[in-house]
Amino acid sequence: MIEIGLGHYLTLAAIIFTIGIIGIFLNRKNVIIILMSIELILLAVNINLVSFSIYLQNLVGQVFAMFILTVAAAESAVGLAIIVIYYKNKGSINVEHISSLKG
Repeated sequence: MIEIGLGHYLTLAAIIFTIGIIGIFLNRKNVIIILMSIELILLAVNINLVSFSIYLQNLVGQVFAMFILTVAAAESAVGLAIIVIYYKNKGSINVEHISSLKG
């Protein structure tokens, strides 16, 4: 039987982190996909924190992961609200046109 160890969790987190980075760089036109990619990056960080927390038998990493999840949920809610308001005003959510929100 294969035992799932720290290396497996770190590999999974590295794969998820890479998918998030690729999602940001390949798709710069859709704001929703950029926000989803940022969420993937935060998920990879949380997997690392929890796996090291379990490996070192210390709860600090798990508590910090909960704070990151809270901030990520708030970031998603605010980002989605901004996107909805922008879509109502402009009719699209194209990233190139969002610079018109300045000033």
